[in-house]
Amino acid sequence: MKLQTKIPIEKADNPIDYQSKLLLLGSCFVENIGGKLGYYKFQQVQNPFGILFHPLAIENLVERAIEGHFYQENEVFEQNGRWHCFDAHSDLSANTSEELLQSLNNTLKEAKQQAEESTHILITLGTSWIYRNVNSGKVVGNCHKVPQKEFSKELLATEVIQASLKRLIGLFQSINPKVQIVITISPVRHLKDGFVENQRSKANLIAAVHQLTKEHDVSYFPSYEIMMDELRDYRFYGMDMVHPNELAVDYIWERFKTIWISSHSHEIMDEVEAIQKGLQHRPFNPDSKEHQQFKKSLQTKITYLKERYPFMKFD
Repeated sequence: MKLQTKIPIEKADNPIDYQSKLLLLGSCFVENIGGKLGYYKFQQVQNPFGILFHPLAIENLVERAIEGHFYQENEVFEQNGRWHCFDAHSDLSANTSEELLQSLNNTLKEAKQQAEESTHILITLGTSWIYRNVNSGKVVGNCHKVPQKEFSKELLATEVIQASLKRLIGLFQSINPKVQIVITISPVRHLKDGFVENQRSKANLIAAVHQLTKEHDVSYFPSYEIMMDELRDYRFYGMDMVHPNELAVDYIWERFKTIWISSHSHEIMDEVEAIQKGLQHRPFNPDSKEHQQFKKSLQTKITYLKERYPFMKFD
């Protein structure tokens, strides 16, 4: 008896291994996948500009990074004692305009370098809803708690999303022709927009991405569909009934691992996990002979792994 419908997904032709360099961009679900990749010590950079929910925000910052359009004084503003930029997440906000501009422009340089060196770029799209600043007419990436009256809210049409993603892919390929691009739709429910509105938003994203995959060498990983069709139960959501809980994230990660992580890397992942669990171990008696032997054995494992993969760092 089958009690679950499973989405058939073909294994990737160009999977991720420990030589791969990854750039992850997009919504908060990037943090979930990026957290797993970080735990297993893959070479990855996630959301250098902070969380970005919609495709226009991602496209804008990637374009600025690749084409070298650095930020100027008139593009940042002060709100409640902090300086912000509508293009970036509040993670980059600063106490002075000079500090913020330096951070933004350094991040643009680093993002371009990462895009040039990446073997894989993972993009997670969260919503089709955007906010446009009334005064400037510009679409923002983050409202920074500026009063709602200063923005208009719009739903991006499928064609607009598709055009934005085409532009984004072209930008990446202009500096890195061989990069593998993977797009996924976040399973996080944007219920503040409304229940029907959230579904319309996700539908527009899905339609745009699937049309894109027909026309370009871009892969799709069905995070949203796995949450909706394989899990299909509120027990897989957090207390807010919006975000996938830890069990759901683990499940989606296992599906991602099966499809996108090369099989010969799985053994190395097991070695890394054994070290991670060892580092989390809290002994009853730290001075005991047994614990000292345990620490010595753990350090030997770390040294052996770092000899093969010097980029790995363990706390």
